[in-house]
Amino acid sequence: MPFVKELRCVSCGRTYPPDTPYTCAACGDEGILDVVYEYAAIGKRLTRNALAARERTLWRYRELLPIGEETTLPALSVGWTPVISAPGLAQHVGLETLYLKDDGRNPTGSLKDRASAIAAVRARDQGCRIVACASTGNAASSLAGMAASTGLQSVIFVPWETPEPKLTQLLVFGATVLRVQGSYFDAYQLCQSFCERGGWYNRNCAVNPWLVEGKKTAGLEICEQMGWQAPAWVAVSVGDGCTLAGIWKGFRELHALGLIDRTPRMLGIQARGAAPLVHAFREGRAPAAMTPVTVADSIKVGVPRNWRKLLTAIAESNGCMVDVEDDDILDAIGYTGRLAGVFAEPAASAAIAGLRRAVQEGIVGRTESAVAMITGNGLKDTGSARSAVQKPFEIAPDGSKLEEILRGRGLIA
Repeated sequence: MPFVKELRCVSCGRTYPPDTPYTCAACGDEGILDVVYEYAAIGKRLTRNALAARERTLWRYRELLPIGEETTLPALSVGWTPVISAPGLAQHVGLETLYLKDDGRNPTGSLKDRASAIAAVRARDQGCRIVACASTGNAASSLAGMAASTGLQSVIFVPWETPEPKLTQLLVFGATVLRVQGSYFDAYQLCQSFCERGGWYNRNCAVNPWLVEGKKTAGLEICEQMGWQAPAWVAVSVGDGCTLAGIWKGFRELHALGLIDRTPRMLGIQARGAAPLVHAFREGRAPAAMTPVTVADSIKVGVPRNWRKLLTAIAESNGCMVDVEDDDILDAIGYTGRLAGVFAEPAASAAIAGLRRAVQEGIVGRTESAVAMITGNGLKDTGSARSAVQKPFEIAPDGSKLEEILRGRGLIA
């Protein structure tokens, strides 16, 4: 890792060499580490002209990633997902300009592929044969797919309520799936214990600082794809907090390298029944644990581990956080698909619902531009999607009542 300088504790500021275990020795589990790079050296190589000639995957930003010069990269193409203009959706949300960064186009259908790609590379470079994580679904299927493509074995701990399509994806990829009769917190605790016991590579972003480096590439891509112009706001759904924190880090690094002249403000969105970080933001304190209740399984987190990075990102970007009801999340699945042609899972549509609320409350100005992160494809939770949209019309083989139906919908005269 020629450009990695050190690891820095986000709690106390102590620095460590790159081969340090995942957390700060002084702060324990609260001492999440952050990767610091040699930015002066990177600036000489990572230029707009250099990027123009590179492959369109997340590896195009290799100077800002924790990989070696000769590292063998996974075969699956991760990153460079499209930024889509959505004028019809913008009007519904109340904005003049809205774009969607559709990370549902990644190989396993979610943004989590960015972190899992880093995990697979680092595990293989360290000689680890088994990789593991605890997940509500997307990180799990992402790790399982990436492991399968690189010859690694994956062990996945999932909470009991994980949607069936996500479980199926795991099994198709050959993972050892451990369905815990409990919550994400229970699954996480078991995973942490057995990673230590078995010497497995730990893919839990909440403690592993290297994986956030993969997530930040979504922010790097947004600016490059928008002609090196950052939008005014970027809306991201929040569970543990590391996705938004990672994306913000990407913007911050581009600004430090002089590749963009300003950074966006970050809007974090949680489901109202699983919003410990929203409460912490509003009250200016560390988050209190809660029992999460929401249809958005990918952000159903009651004990967020990466809260300090998240709240720092909101503060540094002069951003904000909002929460939304499950009904608003489900409603957003329907109108996002209908108005933008993008099928979002509940955690992804939460970003749209939260952005709409932020506009209504005057947090986001109607003339300001925004990008909403579509963190996962709706095919991962079709049950929730079906509950959010109308049922199909049932007609007889002879077409009786067909004209009546079409006329009622204004499709024929």
